[in-house]
Amino acid sequence: MKKAQRILVPLLAVLLLLVVGAPAAAQVLVQCPCDRNGDGDCNDIRNTGPAAGRYNEPALRASLGVQCKHLTGGDGFSVMADGRPQYMFGFSNVTGTPEADVMVKGILAASWPAPLIAVDEGEQFYLTLTNVGMLIRPDLFDPHTVHFHGFPNASAVFDGLPESAIAIGMGASLTYYYNLAEPGTFMYHCHMEATEHMQMGMLGNLYVRPAQNRLPNGTPLGSHVHGNPDWNILPGLDNPLVGDKYAYNDGDGSTRYDVEAALQLGGFDPEFHDASWNVQPLPFAMMRDTYPMINGRGYPDTVNTGAMHQPLDPDTGEDLNGPAVNSQVEHSRITAAAGQRILLRLSNLNITVSHTLISPSIPMEVVGIDARELRTADGSAAPLHYKANSVTLGGGMAADVILDTKGPDGAFGTADDVAAGTYFLYAANLNYLSNNQEDFGGMMTEIRINP
Repeated sequence: MKKAQRILVPLLAVLLLLVVGAPAAAQVLVQCPCDRNGDGDCNDIRNTGPAAGRYNEPALRASLGVQCKHLTGGDGFSVMADGRPQYMFGFSNVTGTPEADVMVKGILAASWPAPLIAVDEGEQFYLTLTNVGMLIRPDLFDPHTVHFHGFPNASAVFDGLPESAIAIGMGASLTYYYNLAEPGTFMYHCHMEATEHMQMGMLGNLYVRPAQNRLPNGTPLGSHVHGNPDWNILPGLDNPLVGDKYAYNDGDGSTRYDVEAALQLGGFDPEFHDASWNVQPLPFAMMRDTYPMINGRGYPDTVNTGAMHQPLDPDTGEDLNGPAVNSQVEHSRITAAAGQRILLRLSNLNITVSHTLISPSIPMEVVGIDARELRTADGSAAPLHYKANSVTLGGGMAADVILDTKGPDGAFGTADDVAAGTYFLYAANLNYLSNNQEDFGGMMTEIRINP
């Protein structure tokens, strides 16, 4: 967009407000059973109850069986691995922000991908969405929703589908309620004008951890015995929630893992995003993603665990988001020790293509597809997990894959374990190993195994 155009569109919006008058006050309303001060989280009661003085969020969530989160829907900018800025729509995490400050904090703060949602089976999850509007495109009045993709929601009104659910208009809020009855890897996205809003960036990682993680310490599961000190969430107390980490309620420990990573496959069509930024007709029929990404980044940015470089205006060199906004917070570099099991929570919300992800050096064990463990219906037989070196995901699909770095003898730290070093996880289609016109990038990340 020309510099004059970027100034003119917001200016016209301001002039329109002067003529017709300012809109009614925004109706930001957060509903969270454990919130006492209107900021959408439970932190304000941390000094009461059995955890007084030693509060941390997992302990409180376990005692209450409730988790809350507050997101905003709006616009912003991200930057591609070749330095090109992209105008986008997205969600932003404002959990813990007082209601009076949400509109200001949420404007021009869109994240790509959307903020990670990780919850536990058996919890009640309250998710508030506030629509803060589009600062760069004030001519748009798009409503937004949250669709918990693949989740068997008992109430259609909370499903996010525009045909049967409530859509949230500018300046309004809605709290979704979910009874988390099933574990697995899911994903979420806006379902309003879904092709446009998903291409523009309104999608993110979401998974539900199984109740099996909370079995009492020492519970045998097949050949595996519980006992991971990382789960001692109330040090010094007799805590029944010490356990271990599993992908599913397998009953035999076969989905146990040590390290996990949620990786969402996706991509941007720069012509589509530029058309939206420049207030031009959107080229739906010609949509082609030439920026393939994992967790909203192309290689080598995928392995950068620090803050991303900021998107800069090509005309002025100014920061398009503002210094306080980091629009791409999710890296995809995986770090583990030799002998550990790595759970990859893979999802694909790409609306144009399927993706195949390859692990050429560390064998894959596919344990779940679309939030269902691969096991017979009654669960009585051996699991139906299978070995592979690649997994293919169509749009809207998810898979749970374990990379086992133990050697054949099963002994930790032996010469048979995967050797320490850097390994790669990448797209099978070579067209997706580039950042638009820049080669040697795109849908690729690293697995770093430490001694």
